[in-house]
Amino acid sequence: MSVLVGDDTRVVVQGITGGEGKFHAEQMMDYGTNIVAGAVPGRGGQEVAGVPVYDTVSGAAREEDADASVVFVPPAFAADALLEALDADLDLVVAITEGIPQQDMAKVYKRLSEVDTRLVGPNCPGVITPGEAKLGILPGNIFSDGNVGFVSRSGTLTYQVVDNLTQRGVGQTTAIGIGGDPIIGTDFVDALELFEGDTDTDAVVMCGEIGGEDEEEAARYIGEYMDTPVVGFIAGRTAPPGKRMGHAGAIVSGSGTGTAESKIQALENAGVQVGDTPEEVADHVEDIV
Repeated sequence: MSVLVGDDTRVVVQGITGGEGKFHAEQMMDYGTNIVAGAVPGRGGQEVAGVPVYDTVSGAAREEDADASVVFVPPAFAADALLEALDADLDLVVAITEGIPQQDMAKVYKRLSEVDTRLVGPNCPGVITPGEAKLGILPGNIFSDGNVGFVSRSGTLTYQVVDNLTQRGVGQTTAIGIGGDPIIGTDFVDALELFEGDTDTDAVVMCGEIGGEDEEEAARYIGEYMDTPVVGFIAGRTAPPGKRMGHAGAIVSGSGTGTAESKIQALENAGVQVGDTPEEVADHVEDIV
C-alpha cells in the first residue's frame, strides 16, 4: 500500500514544453509514472515526448482522465498555474517551483481551503512511491519499496537519509517532500496522518529544520494520535538567529522559537527518537523495523 501516488495515478505536467518540464517529464516516464498529458496555455495540440499537450489543465484532465498534476512553471506564473489546477478538480497537485512570491501563495492557500484537492509544495522535490510512480525531481534510483513512510522539508536531506536506509535494505512506502517555503499545502501533520492510516507503513521518518513551528505541531500530533513509531531529524542546529539558512522558512526568530533545540525537545517529549546525523536516523529506524 502507499499514500498519495501509485501506479494508477494519471498525471498532467504543467509547463511540459519548458526545459525543466520536458526533462523531468521524461525522467518520470522512465521511472514508470503514467504521464498522460501536458498543459501549457497556447501550446494545445503539440506533443512533447509523445505526450499530448492541452491549453488548460481542465481540458487535459477531462480528455485524459487525469487525477494529478505536477507543476514546472516559472515563479511569476506558478500561482496562476496552481489556481488553474485547483479549479480542475484533481486529487493531487505537486508544485516543484521555487521562489513563488508569498503574496501569490496566500491567494493559492485561500483557494485551497475551498476545494478537495491536496497540494504538496511548493519548493519541494515531490512525492514518490518506490517502484510505482514519482511526481517531481526525486532521484528514483535511491528509493526502494518497503514499509517506512518518509516526510521531509528538505530535498537534499531526504536523499541522504533515504540512501542510508536503502543501503541497509530498509525500503519506503511513500516519501513526501513537503517543501521549505513559509506557505505550503500539505504539512507534517497532514503527512503523518496519511502514514498513520496506512496499514503497510510500520514506521515513519520525519526530517525537519529550523524555523516556524511545524515540527512542534507535528510533535503534539504524534504524542496524541500516533501509534506508528516516528524517528526524527532536525537540520540547522548551528544556525544563527534571524539568518535565512537555505529555505525561506528556515529562519529562527529572535525570540528563540523555531530553534533546533526546541524542536528536538518537543519531538523527544512525544516519544520520537531524534538522530544527530542521517546515519543515526537510519540506525534508529533499523532498530524499529
